[in-house]
Amino acid sequence: MRNSALALLLARLMLAAIFIIAGLSKVFFFNATVGYIASKGLPLPQVLLVLTIAIEIVGGLMLALGLRARLAALVLFLFLIPVTYYFHPFWDASPAAMRQELNQFLKNLAIMGGMLYVMAAGPGRLRLGQE
Repeated sequence: MRNSALALLLARLMLAAIFIIAGLSKVFFFNATVGYIASKGLPLPQVLLVLTIAIEIVGGLMLALGLRARLAALVLFLFLIPVTYYFHPFWDASPAAMRQELNQFLKNLAIMGGMLYVMAAGPGRLRLGQE
């Protein structure tokens, strides 16, 4: 039992790290990220970026701490659907960029699988608060 509790904690921390680091990176490179979002033709790039930062950092912290982890995993899962579609369209990429976009697309699918696992299994015993 202790091994499974530790495994669930480590899994949550590993999954959360990508969101927390990505969110903080977007804070530090705000203007460049606004430009990248705008280049995809999405409306209100600054608003989308602020929402993205909030989802990534708050959701990542909740996941890491095991605080309402199932809800955090659901929000992050739903967040990844449009992100993956709009930002990693390997089907429209040039031959030179296709492999990289496909890898990023598949990485997001794997993370979505991790979110589904957290939703199903819960955060485990090593967490803050009640689930």
